[in-house]
Amino acid sequence: MYGPRGFYQYQSVVPREVGLEVTQEMLKTIKKSGEGSFLAVLKTFGNRESGGLLSFPRPGVTLALDFPNRGERTLKLFNELDHIVKEARGRLYLAKDARMPKTLFEAGYPRIQEFMKYRDPGISSNMSRRLLGV
Repeated sequence: MYGPRGFYQYQSVVPREVGLEVTQEMLKTIKKSGEGSFLAVLKTFGNRESGGLLSFPRPGVTLALDFPNRGERTLKLFNELDHIVKEARGRLYLAKDARMPKTLFEAGYPRIQEFMKYRDPGISSNMSRRLLGV
């Protein structure tokens, strides 16, 4: 279905009060790009805040979309979606991410410094180097 280059999943969450407007803007941006998703999941999260330092769920609206990896064309779209999510004070799902920019990570996950107190410096990954610089 996705071809030899595989796919990306793009999952964001934005505050409920802007959820409809932001979701519509994201879908218009996707349509304008000519890209498409084989899977779309739209949900609302409840009002409970997660206790985790880098938890994704928060009160709001989450949209998950699978996109075939078409190289630069797909990444350009994601940069546009990132801007929409960041402006809405949202965040992307770390566990499903392969390319989130550090600036979006820092804006969406306010407890990074607290997390760093518990991080094992002996463990590193491409993601930790990209997002945390370690």
